[in-house]
Amino acid sequence: MNSIVPKSKTKGTDFCGMGDWNYYIIRSDLGCFMQSNNLNRGYNVSIFSLHPSCQNGDYYIGDWNGNFYIIKGNSYRRVKNLTTDSDAEVFTLHPNCQGGDHYLATTKYFYIIFQEKGTYRRTTDMNHDSEGTEYNLHPNCKDGLYYWGVQHLLSFIKPVSDWGVEFYSGTDLNKDECVGVYSFHPDVLNFLPGGLTVTKGPAFGVWENIKTVTNDSNTPVTWRKKVNKKVGYNKEKMTQITHNWKISSSVTCQSAELAALIAKVQFTFSAEYVDSHVSTEKQSWNEATEEEEQLSFELKPNKSVYLWQYKLGLGEEPVLFCRDLKITDDPNPPTGVPLPPVKS
Repeated sequence: MNSIVPKSKTKGTDFCGMGDWNYYIIRSDLGCFMQSNNLNRGYNVSIFSLHPSCQNGDYYIGDWNGNFYIIKGNSYRRVKNLTTDSDAEVFTLHPNCQGGDHYLATTKYFYIIFQEKGTYRRTTDMNHDSEGTEYNLHPNCKDGLYYWGVQHLLSFIKPVSDWGVEFYSGTDLNKDECVGVYSFHPDVLNFLPGGLTVTKGPAFGVWENIKTVTNDSNTPVTWRKKVNKKVGYNKEKMTQITHNWKISSSVTCQSAELAALIAKVQFTFSAEYVDSHVSTEKQSWNEATEEEEQLSFELKPNKSVYLWQYKLGLGEEPVLFCRDLKITDDPNPPTGVPLPPVKS
């Protein structure tokens, strides 16, 4: 399924809006966030580091006064800057504002969405629940994957349709007063969890036959040779993902390294969203280089052996090349996977 991964499956990931049409996508798993002032056209896409104190929030909100809110459990942290954690203050969520599935803000109001109940609460202060009122969610506004607000508009991502990943913007979640349905620009999609499967194609893992050795004689032979293999991440393909991003000096990794990190994380999402659901943490992934490996084995008369390397890819392109080789006497690819499964 070519779909982005919903908020409920990715802790520390969220959307929020702020001020004069600024949108933010938080990725705690990458240690950074994206800012753009047009998600549909991909204007001014920039990447900034995420301060450690601002990471791993359950929810993120941006308000009309230039504040960010990071909710963890039953409290929230209000800061002016997600990179520096400036002017940080911590408050308790009012009991009526706890336990929401999504949080967002527009001019004047905060919204807490309770999807299972099919309701949302609107308040001017999450600490005191000032002017707190509960409303029913319109059926067309209930199944959003992410929600955010900017200016007077409330926006949310619907599950993938025949037209790809789209977001809806309106003025009232109770009445479904939709003012527009928009697609995401590919530069934005590439940053979303699972987005690479939408722009590049499904994630896959396969064994590639990199060498076949055959003994055509009637006597055993010892085969000793060096085998070349590519190990690491495909820098050319990774750079294509981030070529329109302006990456702040606060982000410690280079453009291709960040893209490689995004690709690594892509393969860790559940099998519901990627075909190859493995952990990439046990191997180091540097820019791909050719490496030599010395091999020696006895080959029986009139027999062949097959050398295999495991690679991970998106769509039809390999992006990560594993280090280990496997040698078999079967022309069919091995069935095992050299990378460990993701721990649930």
